[in-house]
Amino acid sequence: MSEPEILLGQAAELGVALDASRAATLIRYEDLLARRAVPLGAVARSDAARIRERHILDCLRAAPVVHEVDVACDLGSGAGLPGIVVAVAEPGVRVLLVESRAKRAAFLEFAVLELGLSNADVVVGRAEELRREVDACFARAFAPLPRAWSVARGILRPGGRLVYFAGAEVRDPVVPEGAALEAVVRTAVLESAGPLVIMTRQ
Repeated sequence: MSEPEILLGQAAELGVALDASRAATLIRYEDLLARRAVPLGAVARSDAARIRERHILDCLRAAPVVHEVDVACDLGSGAGLPGIVVAVAEPGVRVLLVESRAKRAAFLEFAVLELGLSNADVVVGRAEELRREVDACFARAFAPLPRAWSVARGILRPGGRLVYFAGAEVRDPVVPEGAALEAVVRTAVLESAGPLVIMTRQ
């Protein structure tokens, strides 16, 4: 099987329906992460040989959660994980890649251009300072849950969701004030991945 076909099958196991074009775009993104993000320090060198499982597939889990929203925000996007992955998988969702560090923001701008992502916008600055209401936020390697919720709550519309990538050790997350726990989603096909904790702004 070709690499796109392999990725299509892996995505399907996660409940994500890609087409061949989007699978090919994700493979190009994997290459960008290996060639550019690893030397930049935006992806750990120890992950260089396992970018697909550690990052691409892990991030794809968030795509079905935001399938029907208009605008999502990736808090502290870094190398674009999960924001770029979701933007590729869900072309109908506009994704704001919010990153305060100049070199990582420059990488994001390069990646968006290189991949031809018309539905992704790089916002250089702190998520706390974003003056926009969004339908969903992602937090992956951003901050502990209470801090991530505090930032997300400031920009989520009522009923909006925070999709928080928790550590593998998390069992029963403590729900911050002002949030309603919608789901704790565990993924059997990615054994090392922690759950997605999905909370809704009341």
